[in-house]
Amino acid sequence: MATKKNISCSFCGRPRAEVKILISGMDNAHICENCVENASEIITQELELNNKLKKSSLKLTIQKPVEIKKFLDQYVIGQDDAKKILSVAVYNHYKRILHKSTEDTDEVEIEKSNIIMVGETGTGKTLLAKTIARLLNVPFAIADATVFTEAGYVGEDVESMLTRLLQACDYDEQAAERGIVFVDEIDKIARKNDNPSITRDVSGEGVQQGLLKMLEGTDVLVPPQGGRKHPEQKMIKMNTRNILFVCGGAFDGIEKIIARRINTNAIGFGVNKEQQEQQKKNLLQFVNPTDLKSYGLIPELLGRLPVVTHLDPLDRNVLRRIITEPKNSLIKQYTKLFEMEGIKLTVEDEALDFMVEKALEFKLGARGLRSIVEYTLNDAMFDLPGTDTKDFHVTYDYARQQFEKSKLGMLGAA
Repeated sequence: MATKKNISCSFCGRPRAEVKILISGMDNAHICENCVENASEIITQELELNNKLKKSSLKLTIQKPVEIKKFLDQYVIGQDDAKKILSVAVYNHYKRILHKSTEDTDEVEIEKSNIIMVGETGTGKTLLAKTIARLLNVPFAIADATVFTEAGYVGEDVESMLTRLLQACDYDEQAAERGIVFVDEIDKIARKNDNPSITRDVSGEGVQQGLLKMLEGTDVLVPPQGGRKHPEQKMIKMNTRNILFVCGGAFDGIEKIIARRINTNAIGFGVNKEQQEQQKKNLLQFVNPTDLKSYGLIPELLGRLPVVTHLDPLDRNVLRRIITEPKNSLIKQYTKLFEMEGIKLTVEDEALDFMVEKALEFKLGARGLRSIVEYTLNDAMFDLPGTDTKDFHVTYDYARQQFEKSKLGMLGAA
């Protein structure tokens, strides 16, 4: 049997004199504290790898475009063109990934088709993106382009949108690499004039150039904690080739660009005067990449956003349906809030029509509709909780009275 002076670690061979702790086991085996620490690190890494493989080996399934649109119809009123294009894009995106995994030897390589949506504020761009996220069992992130600046300046780098995607799937890199990113307010990074910038365009053209390779597909070093606030963190390498990017923006004023282009066309709107007037009310339906280029998006970026779609402005009929029909309509939301207090809320049709009229006056789309409903019901939500009231009925006169005494009503009257 070895003496205490002669014993050594059975793994690294270090003698007793060179280590602090030497743990003994059966058959005269020993292990030092260094080998225990190394073994612990190996076990942790292996467990993390196994967990990651279990997560990423989940079978990828996706619903057909018709089924995706049916789901969107439950939450979003109108916008059929945009819903169809989004449904097809999402379906083809995952069909492309499945095709690639099963047909590696196939010579045909399917490129992804990123999307850009153009629509006025409050028409449902972000709602469409959130609703798709609810349906799909894939990583999904919403990023706001207004916070991005060119690398080296105060703000966020474009890579931070991939940080949000990683966080959405608990840092499962393989899952994140087949996710969807919705980039909102893409119009806010348009360059300020038609000429390429000679000096730095910190939050405009510089950001667009930073997005180019990411949209097309490349290896990106992503800061897991958000970049500049934690410069010492270890970067995560991600490939964006299978990430679908959906961009949305209001592009305020682009109708003038579209009108100029159509008016210079030899064909024009057509001879039908009534049809001509109808088309003028929704010029966004004629939007194309040329208009977006004139607005301030660089051609290189537009080339990586090949699918351009529009969202129709919300008219009276659509707003009237929005307030009651969707699964999460405004009236259903407020009815639920009153139910929590044991109060049954009912709203007359005339009162709903009044709210829609006021929302049209302020031209804020569905968001404006929510403001009107909030102003109308605010006093009731303040006074009724804790009382014996079981029913609350909103009439036209009540809605008009509540709106007129609100600051919003005074502003409208002025």
